[in-house]
Amino acid sequence: MVRTLTRRPPPERGSSRIEVVPYRWESDALVRALEGAGTLYNTYWIRLARGQTSFEEAVRNSRLLFDSAKRAGVQRIVHISITKADQAPYLSYFAGKAEVEASLKESGVSYAVVRPTVVYGREDVLINNIAWLLRRIPLFVIAGSGDYRLRPVHVDDVARVCVQAARSTEDFTIDAVGPETMTFEEMVRHIRSAVGSRSIIVHSPRWVLLTIARFLGIVLRDELMSAGELRGLMDELIATDGPATGEVSFLEWIHKNRETLGCSYVSEMKRNYRRNG
Repeated sequence: MVRTLTRRPPPERGSSRIEVVPYRWESDALVRALEGAGTLYNTYWIRLARGQTSFEEAVRNSRLLFDSAKRAGVQRIVHISITKADQAPYLSYFAGKAEVEASLKESGVSYAVVRPTVVYGREDVLINNIAWLLRRIPLFVIAGSGDYRLRPVHVDDVARVCVQAARSTEDFTIDAVGPETMTFEEMVRHIRSAVGSRSIIVHSPRWVLLTIARFLGIVLRDELMSAGELRGLMDELIATDGPATGEVSFLEWIHKNRETLGCSYVSEMKRNYRRNG
C-alpha cells in the first residue's frame, strides 16, 4: 500500500492501492499520517517565494516533517534535493535545500539524499514551456553566451534512483543526472528542431531576458523564470561531472514526444499557488 500526502484534492477515480491524505502542517497530524510507513519519499519543496509562502517556511515545514516521521517510526527517508545544493549559499532556493539536507542528516533517521538536475517528463514546467514558446514566438532569447551546461534527467529515472536508495541501509547522497551533458543553447536548439520551430535564437544580457520573462509572466499570469533560477542555470548549478545515474536519453525523448511537447502551456502558478482553478 502506498500513502501520499498532498495539498491537492484526491482524484475521483484513484488507484485502490494509493491512500490519499491531505497535508496538515501540525506535528500530531503528520505523525498520524505517517504511522505505519516504512519509507518516506519526501518531494516537498517550493519553487518560488510568493505571498506568505517563503523558503524559510519550507525549511521549517521540512524539519517538522522529518521530526514527525521519526516519531511515527518511519525507518528510512529518501529526500529529493537538487544538485550542488550546498554550493550556492547566495541563492535562497539552494541555501534552503542545503538547510533541509542538514536537518535530515541530524534527524537520526536512516536517509538517502537524491539530487536531481533539470527533471523532465510529461507536463514538466521548464522543458515543456520552452517548447511552447518556440512553437509560438519568432524570437527565442537566451541570456549571455548560452554555453552554460546542464544534464536533464527523466522523471522515471529519478523515481528509479529513489526506489533503489530506499532499499539500502546506508546513509548517502547521490546525484540523479541523465546520460547527456549539453549547453543550454544546445538544448534549446534540440527542442526547436524536435517541434519543427522556425524561431530565431538570439542572445541578450541577463536583465533583458528577465524583463521579457516578467512581461510574459503578466500576460500568462505566471512566473516564467526568477532571477535566482537564471543565475543558478548560468552558474551551472544543475550540471555535474560525475557518472550518469539516469538511463533515458533526453534527445530520444523529445523526438518521441515531438507531436505533443509544448502544445499546451503548463502554469506553475495554477499548479501550485492558485487553490481554486
